[in-house]
Amino acid sequence: MTTLNISLPDDLQAFIDQQISIGSYGTASDYISHLIRQEQERSAEKQLETLLIEGLDSGDPIEATEAWWTQKRADLVGRLHSSPS
Repeated sequence: MTTLNISLPDDLQAFIDQQISIGSYGTASDYISHLIRQEQERSAEKQLETLLIEGLDSGDPIEATEAWWTQKRADLVGRLHSSPS
């Protein structure tokens, strides 16, 4: 584990201390780690959204009917069984 020292204004330190005192987090490190994990999740969601939009804009649209999904599943299962282990 790495140690990181940061300087905070008094009001931010007071807010962190408040979060710890109400039992939301055990330590300032727990709280900061939680914030960083939240930002990582937001970043991953934004990246996924960007990729999904790129996919939607990448070609002619298709109608994903039940028959289309059935064929897609069959194709994927076929590729899985034919690929080397």
